[in-house]
Amino acid sequence: MADTATAQEFDILVLGGGSGGYAAALRAVQLGFSVGLIEKGKLGGTCLHNGCIPTKALLHSAEVADSARSAEKYGVKATFESIDLNAVNAYKDGIVAGKFKGLQGLIKAKGITVIEGAGKLTGENTVEVNGTTYTGKNIVLATGSYSRSLPGLDIGGKVITSDHALTMETIPSSAIVLGGGVIGCEFASVWKSFGVDVTIIEGLPSLVPNEDASIVKNFERAFKKRGIKFNTGTFFDKVEQNDDGVKVTLVDGKTFEADLMLVAVGRGPVTDGLGYDEAGITLDRGFVITNERLHTGVGNIYAVGDIVPGLQLAHRGYQQGIFAAEEIAGLKPVVVEDVNIPKVTYSEPEIASVGLTEKAAREKLGDDKVETQEYNLAGNGKSSILGTGGIVKLVREKDGPVVGVHMIGTRMGEQIGEAQLIVNWEAYPEDVAQLVHAHPTQNESLGEAHLALAGKPLHG
Repeated sequence: MADTATAQEFDILVLGGGSGGYAAALRAVQLGFSVGLIEKGKLGGTCLHNGCIPTKALLHSAEVADSARSAEKYGVKATFESIDLNAVNAYKDGIVAGKFKGLQGLIKAKGITVIEGAGKLTGENTVEVNGTTYTGKNIVLATGSYSRSLPGLDIGGKVITSDHALTMETIPSSAIVLGGGVIGCEFASVWKSFGVDVTIIEGLPSLVPNEDASIVKNFERAFKKRGIKFNTGTFFDKVEQNDDGVKVTLVDGKTFEADLMLVAVGRGPVTDGLGYDEAGITLDRGFVITNERLHTGVGNIYAVGDIVPGLQLAHRGYQQGIFAAEEIAGLKPVVVEDVNIPKVTYSEPEIASVGLTEKAAREKLGDDKVETQEYNLAGNGKSSILGTGGIVKLVREKDGPVVGVHMIGTRMGEQIGEAQLIVNWEAYPEDVAQLVHAHPTQNESLGEAHLALAGKPLHG
């Protein structure tokens, strides 16, 4: 991290150096503002050090392990021996260290003043750090989130969060994952590839409950095929642990036992004790309430990222950080609704989606105003080469634009860029159908789906 600041007055003070905070800082200096960036930990925040980057490194190690196991299927004679977790961690930590060093260099090169320490909002234009008061004509709150637990469920011993799961030194023989959302399913996927007997417990009726029903159906089928067990529709009651492991009891009396339990029930906002209440900022269950332009309603104070209700995604934080800086500069940036922000679950298989699900579209537009189209990856050459199944599902307003794209399959997250453009630019299937998609790529599946929805399926 850069040297502690000597200047105490800035055009913009950013409280938090994670995805949203450092994006706001970088865009602000581009726009000619002086910026103070306050961070008590490491620049990059959860995403770089305890979230996106290290978890995806683990997922890549898991993919390599699965490839080694199935090598003979592709005509390669190889023997899978074991997972060397120390080496996996060294690989993961090396990726994080490299990105951290690069970010530190970038922040320093751009002339952003880094203020080390825990900041507390003390007024409409002031933040106190280690006894020193810093002033900002504008303030951007970007204090991020933490791994939540449930009432009565204490973290410790054999009950861990994703933070602990990233630093494990041994691989358990069995694990229970409490929570079937993105984080829970990603760790379940990694651990299964590492040879762990995994069971997911999800209180809602399905895994990844925020995804389109067709995607959920395919995802659960794929997890069952992989041998990942899950129990949905019944909530957690209690957990007991001893030297041998954990015993989890659900409200219906059903019990599960394993070496450890990962609690993956979502993330809470880091706002407690930071002076937000005292400054008059409205909080709801700890989240900072803003208007659509990310203003808190107090002075020149904005909020971005995980502390703002909605999707808790690094790229949403980036976008909001850039938005806040441009809003302060008077550039009137375009508001991007959460529904039009892409989402990816980086498990095996991957889920990638943007826009309205079929259910949400029917609720918003009416049953008779929605058309859907599913394209099976069995018809895609590159998917067959990779040995993956799955679908691309399109949701369209009848005689109108595509309002949702939902995909599942190995590496399908790489297709979300075009899908985001389609939805955000309100493209019609007929518009996309005339675009040329390189062959053979999985990207062709998007083209084929739009051809079919436009009434001219190529292979259907």
